[in-house]
Amino acid sequence: PDMYPGNCWAFKGSQGYLVVRLSMKIYPTAFTVEHIPKTLAPRGNITSAPRNFSVYGLDDEYQEEGKLLGKYVYDQGGEPLQMFPVMEKSENAFQIVELRIFSNWGHAEYTCLYRFRVHGKP
Repeated sequence: PDMYPGNCWAFKGSQGYLVVRLSMKIYPTAFTVEHIPKTLAPRGNITSAPRNFSVYGLDDEYQEEGKLLGKYVYDQGGEPLQMFPVMEKSENAFQIVELRIFSNWGHAEYTCLYRFRVHGKP
């Protein structure tokens, strides 16, 4: 609900995934990832921010490999809230979206995700 340091979904290491069920099926158009700015970080860096990630659309929660919607890089030197357009267009609408994080900006112990949003058209 807020963007205070530590109020994030943290997972061990630099790789993890999150599966989100949306309130309805949509045609995804963009995604936003948000992390705290460096100025709010206790040590003045955001090495725990996600770096390389992909987003997939899934037909159901049991599907192992969804439809790739794009591969992205969160810029730790950019704005805290960054928007990423869908790169791989799909004819399908999705109610389930998977965010796969492949690396962070160097934190050895964990990765923090503050906010992930899915934008689209019903």
